[in-house]
This record gives sequence, structure tokens and C-alpha cells, in this order.
Amino acid sequence: MSAEPEHYVSNMALKKRTGKIFIDYLRNGRGATYVTAFSTRRRPGAPVSAPLRWESSHPKLRPDQYTVSNMRRRIAGLRADPWQGFSEVHQAITDDMERAVGMQLENST
Repeated sequence: MSAEPEHYVSNMALKKRTGKIFIDYLRNGRGATYVTAFSTRRRPGAPVSAPLRWESSHPKLRPDQYTVSNMRRRIAGLRADPWQGFSEVHQAITDDMERAVGMQLENST
């Protein structure tokens, strides 16, 4: 991440994270909450958190694109399971990544 800081950000401010991948390291702590896939968000139009494959992401994708009104149609139209291969992915946050987003983690060893 430190090699490409223009692509990643850990600052929550919308203006600073626009066009970048937001690393929300605060959600990794004990007791932290998050929105699960297919959860309705408390926003106008009732948008739904939808799992996507990388191939489905594009610049015009909006956070309110999938709603309680169109989610059933989206699921029915999928060509592949969006979770396919999920359990086979093994990745870890490296020390360099932690430093790049300013994380201060205690060693678990």
C-alpha cells in the first residue's frame, strides 16, 4: 500500500476517500459492528448491502444501486454465485500495510 498511496486511504472523510479504496481498520476491533451482506441500510430508498465480484465493480456503481425493491431481481439475474471462491482466498494484512494506514496493533504472539 505504501507503494501506491493514491489508491488507498484510511481517513473516513468522504472527500479524502473519493476514488480510493477505504481501509476501515477500526472495524477489526472487539465489539466493532458492521453491515452484513444483504442488510438494509437506513437510507432513503432502503439500499441493500450487496456482495459483488470484482468483475462487477465499475465507476458508475453507486452505494444505493441495490435496494429492497430490486435485490430479488439482481439475485435472479446473476450468472455466478458472488461468494464463489470466497473461502479459498487466504490473505493477511502485512506490517507494511498496517504502517501505511497508521494502524497501531499489539502483537498477538
